[in-house]
Amino acid sequence: MDWKHFFNLHLAIDSFPFVIRGIGYTLFISIVSMGAGLIIGFFLCLARSSSAKFLRWPARLYISFMRGIPMLALLFILYFGLPVIGIQLSALTSAMIGFSINSAAYIAEVQRASLNSISKGQWDAGYAIGLTYWQNLYRIIIPQAARIAIPPLLNIFLDLVKASSLAAVISVPEVLYNAQIVAGRTYDSITLYLLAALIYWGICILISMITEQVEKRFSQFNRL
Repeated sequence: MDWKHFFNLHLAIDSFPFVIRGIGYTLFISIVSMGAGLIIGFFLCLARSSSAKFLRWPARLYISFMRGIPMLALLFILYFGLPVIGIQLSALTSAMIGFSINSAAYIAEVQRASLNSISKGQWDAGYAIGLTYWQNLYRIIIPQAARIAIPPLLNIFLDLVKASSLAAVISVPEVLYNAQIVAGRTYDSITLYLLAALIYWGICILISMITEQVEKRFSQFNRL
């Protein structure tokens, strides 16, 4: 078998500088979406856990809907569908909004599980010393829940980095999109897609290494 027909190393090396330019968009979309998802997810988590039905049921519906639809369909709705009703978003904006509101649903469930893992006695202790609900949440509950939530949240971020490749379908010039451009010019799709896959793999290895260190650090706190 001639491996050059499967993976052209010279083409991969020559194309690497152009393809890697998209890494900025890949990381920007992932980081912004994760940050926005954390904020939206936190309020979804509180609404989902609320005793008030007018808060709890809309939050449950939102989470169910976002977890139940394909990410690609959501991107198409934002980028191609909204212009029908007069709302025109750029490809980058559509990608950031799409990944933010989608990841928020998963983040909310992680945060809810983390908050629920804290014993009721911690809440009672806070109320006993005169703290309000929000003071109790901010000073006592969240710091403990964060130690539990960090590992799964980092995994969600890892998934976001990989899922950001879907932004290529709406012409965001990230890693996969740049690889598609070169593939269309050279007619060697397999080499360029493998190159893109290796770049994503490298990013994920780096993030995984950071994740392992963070998990070790927080596991030490959990034993205290």
